[in-house]
Amino acid sequence: MTLRTVIIGYGKMGEIRHRAMERLGGYEVVAASDVFTDRDIGIPLYQDPAETFRHKPDAVIVSLPNRFIPDVVCDALARGHHVFSEKPPGRNLADVARMADVAAQHPGQVLKFGFNHRFHDAVEEAQRLIASGVLGELYFMRGVYGKAGGVNYAANWRNDPGLSGGGILIDQGIHMLDLFLMFAGRFADVKSVVQRKFWTGSNVEDNAFALLTTPEGVVASLHSSATQWRHLFKLELYLRNGFVSIDGILSASGSYGTEVLTIALNRQGPDGSPLPNPECQELRYTEDRSWDKEMAEFHAAVTQGAPVRKGTVEQARDVMDLVERIYRADGGWQAGTRSEPAQP
Repeated sequence: MTLRTVIIGYGKMGEIRHRAMERLGGYEVVAASDVFTDRDIGIPLYQDPAETFRHKPDAVIVSLPNRFIPDVVCDALARGHHVFSEKPPGRNLADVARMADVAAQHPGQVLKFGFNHRFHDAVEEAQRLIASGVLGELYFMRGVYGKAGGVNYAANWRNDPGLSGGGILIDQGIHMLDLFLMFAGRFADVKSVVQRKFWTGSNVEDNAFALLTTPEGVVASLHSSATQWRHLFKLELYLRNGFVSIDGILSASGSYGTEVLTIALNRQGPDGSPLPNPECQELRYTEDRSWDKEMAEFHAAVTQGAPVRKGTVEQARDVMDLVERIYRADGGWQAGTRSEPAQP
C-alpha cells in the first residue's frame, strides 16, 4: 500500500525524511509546507500547513521546531491522519501529555516519534548482544554527546527556550537519555549540574551533566555539551562479563565519524577473577540506514497494523520526564544562577 504523505516543515529534517521515503518506497509525498516557499522541491509547497491537508493525505510528517509540534500533531490526529513527528516531542512533558491524550482519543491513528538513534546498526547490534545474556548483568553506562557550536550558534532557534524548551540537553542529550532508557529502564534517582559557560548570549544551557540510578542499581552518567569544540558521540556499557562501546554515530552531517561498535568479553585468571584489558572486536558501519528503517516501521504500523516499537508515545513521555528531572535536579539552574561570563 502506498501512503499519500505530506511533510509539515520542509527544512533539513523534512528533506531527510522525504529522501528516506523515496528510497524506501511505499510513500507518495504529495505536498509540503514551510516558512520558505521560494524554491522548487518537486511538489506543492505552502506556507500554511493546513493547505497540505487539501491533498487528502494518509500520513503527516511533522518536522517543525519543538514549540509548534503539539499543535500540528494534535490537529493531524483529529483530522484522521497518521502522524510521524520528529524529536524532541515538544518542549516539555506537558506537550507530550497533550499529544498522548489526543492519540488516545483516536486509537485508529498511528503516532510515532523520530528517535532514530535506536535504529542505528551499532545500537541494534549492542542491544541484541546484551539481550542474549552472554555479557551478563548491566552494571553502568557512560554517554557523551555534543558538538562544537558553530557560526551563529547562539542565534539558532534551538537556543531559543520559547521555541525549543532548552539547550544542548533537549537538543542532543535527549537521544542519549533515550538510549539509556532503552538499555536500563526507568531511573529512580537523578542528580545533575546544568551550566551556561560560553554561549552566554543564549538563555539555555551549553552543558548538562547527569548521574542517574535505576531501582536495580544500574548507574548512568551523561555529559551533553556544546563546548567540547568537536562533534563527539560515545556510549559505553559495562556488564559483569565484559563491555560494549559505540564510538561515533553516522549522521547527515558526517561530522561524528565512522560508527564503531567495540565488544570485549572478560578472560578469567586462575582464581576466576577477570584479567585486565580483554581482547576487543570491532564492527565498523559506514552506511546510515536508521532513517530508512525508521520510516519502514512507521509504514508497517500504518499499513499492516504492526506495533510501533521504537519512538512510542510512552517512550517519548519517559524521556521527556527524564529531561525535566535533570533540569529540576540542579537547584542552581532552577534559580538561574548557573551562568558564567565568557572568557576573553
